[in-house]
Amino acid sequence: MSQEGLFLDSGQSKNDVREEKSRSRLGLVVTGVLGGSLVALYAVAAPFVTPALRKICLPFVPATSVQVENVLSVLRARSGTLVDIGSGDGRIVIAAAKKGFKASGFELNPWLVWFSRYKAWREGVHKSTSFYISDLWKVNFSQYSNVVIFGVPQMMEQLELKLASELPTTAKVVACRFPFPTWIPENTAGEGIDTVWVYDAKTFKSDLQNGMRRKTTPEHKDTMDSQQ
Repeated sequence: MSQEGLFLDSGQSKNDVREEKSRSRLGLVVTGVLGGSLVALYAVAAPFVTPALRKICLPFVPATSVQVENVLSVLRARSGTLVDIGSGDGRIVIAAAKKGFKASGFELNPWLVWFSRYKAWREGVHKSTSFYISDLWKVNFSQYSNVVIFGVPQMMEQLELKLASELPTTAKVVACRFPFPTWIPENTAGEGIDTVWVYDAKTFKSDLQNGMRRKTTPEHKDTMDSQQ
């Protein structure tokens, strides 16, 4: 005997059976939609949340239009390659490309990287821009002559050492929102949260070398004295 027949034998009408089947199907659809929505939400949110679980994170805070203008202003006499470390939605890279730079961005969040590529294509600068999904600590920046960084205080000291060891002496570094802790800027622009600090690689690389010499000289002197 069919399932419908059993329901009829138990006193249920055909309409009752159809309604129960409809509710069952609706429940399955709702469950599927809800489950799919949760998966999609996790997929979107995970790239934003995961960096916050790292020891040193670089949160996405969009640059203001004034900050972008200040960055371009301090680099107006510059040319060549430019990299934005933690490029977010790509606005610095795209703006720099429009000024003639061969610009690249490194960003840990894949959704922002894909969005940046789309924006660059839409604004006609996709041929002079590149966006990469990468951890900044795994990238060598030696090929870039202009560096822009929207950092956080916890990372700036470690980033000083990395950039000083990798960048050519002709490079310029522009820090936004937070300055580097020991480097001396050659120029600043803007005020408040829109302030940018400009650093010359020749200066901070020389300071790093002189600092290393100062640390090694006393030890070297002690060794020489012990040999005399």
